[in-house]
Amino acid sequence: MAAEDIFDRDGVRLPIKIDSTSNGEYEPIQISKRNKEGNKLALDWATTNAKRKGQTRRDFLISSCGAASTLLAINHANAYYGKTGGFFDIKGESALETDYANAQVGGGEFIFDVQGHYVNPQGDWLSRIPPDARPYAGMQKAACAAGGEGDRGYLNCLSESEFIKDIFLDSDTDIMVLSFVPSTRETEPVTIEDADKTRQIVAELDGSKRLMIHGRVNPNQDGDLEAMDELAENWNISAFKTYTQYGPGGIGYFLHDDPGVAMIERAQRLGVRNICIHKGLPFGPRSYEHSQSSDVGVVAKMFPDMNFLIYHSSYVSTNEEVEFVAGAGKDGIDTLIQSLVDNDVAPNSNVYAELGSTWRLLMQKPNDAAHALGKLLTYCGEDNVLWGTDSIWYGSPQDQIQAFRTFQISEEYQERFGYPAMTQRIRGKIFGKNAAGPYGIDQEEIRRLTSTDFVSQEKLAYQENPQPSFLTYGPKTKREFLNLLKWGG
Repeated sequence: MAAEDIFDRDGVRLPIKIDSTSNGEYEPIQISKRNKEGNKLALDWATTNAKRKGQTRRDFLISSCGAASTLLAINHANAYYGKTGGFFDIKGESALETDYANAQVGGGEFIFDVQGHYVNPQGDWLSRIPPDARPYAGMQKAACAAGGEGDRGYLNCLSESEFIKDIFLDSDTDIMVLSFVPSTRETEPVTIEDADKTRQIVAELDGSKRLMIHGRVNPNQDGDLEAMDELAENWNISAFKTYTQYGPGGIGYFLHDDPGVAMIERAQRLGVRNICIHKGLPFGPRSYEHSQSSDVGVVAKMFPDMNFLIYHSSYVSTNEEVEFVAGAGKDGIDTLIQSLVDNDVAPNSNVYAELGSTWRLLMQKPNDAAHALGKLLTYCGEDNVLWGTDSIWYGSPQDQIQAFRTFQISEEYQERFGYPAMTQRIRGKIFGKNAAGPYGIDQEEIRRLTSTDFVSQEKLAYQENPQPSFLTYGPKTKREFLNLLKWGG
């Protein structure tokens, strides 16, 4: 793909990205026939609607009508196959009437994304791979206009400047937490120093808390427990991030094991109250059990003054199209709920369910989405479900935001399973208000971020001529996934 084609002048990319892209932690899951037909229908409708509005297809697709039209087409395909437990609540007029579309896919919520990632194109990690390796070169986004000269100039397409554009200009995100991938300290593709540099770049724009960072720790690896002190004392981290299914020889740990308890106690002494834990999205069969959440309720009860943020909500992408039945929770989100029930951890207490990658996968499965969100809201509580997108792997998170703004649990599912309706109030909580508490963002900061700071002004100017790419970063095929595991390419 030529660099000049990065902005899709012919309008062949949809604004709502229903595809097989992975975040690099799981093998890409090819989309269903239903999803393929929905994408085709969406492009057909975009062609027709663009002509009716006297626009190019590209101009139509980057508009609010383009997003609304795409969601309507996805609804149509889902309904044809009987998948109506959840749906995108969009009026038909929104495909052609801008005011209708803006009212439905737009919004003024405070959006706090608690899981983001980026790639450092000049990082020390490059010195640890073969000199002829071309990491991330297979990604569509690696052909952007920012690509420089040299064998690895394309990595600039994945840098902090592109990250800032995709997150803060091409989406409605107000604050993001920069998180880490599973690794040893020696093999981190983004180090704490890299993350802090990016945070400083963003802070220089307005001096705000628009970008926060985690500190990575895996207590079953030599040196990680001791390194927690330096992370807490020198880097102003907002939480510790851990992967329970990652460790020496591919064997993980449980939170209530000695290493896990030692990590929580150390964080407690250091005054870092947030423990962010990757659960679900299993890396493979070897440590599958440690991706389950049977241990979460145990430590939540042991440490009531600590917050446990369950990243991905323990989602495993299969067997979610069912309601929770006490005693039957054997996999995925149900293991999290069962653990809370077994340990008398009440909704809206100290366990939070985060939606990074989970919502991105659920967007393809309306029945699963209705069950997953309904269960999390019921058992974790409407104050304890957190917005996360796992971007930048999925490109700009705007499509995830627009889809979530319009998603509704059907009346049938509300009546049969006791799930709440997705109201504007609940969406507002999930989008940002719920995370403000554990991450220490006060109402004054929120008001400033969503009104007149420098980034807000830049975004207003950018919207005069927006140029979203609608591209993703992560692998789409098994081959791309294996190359990413090998050396990030």
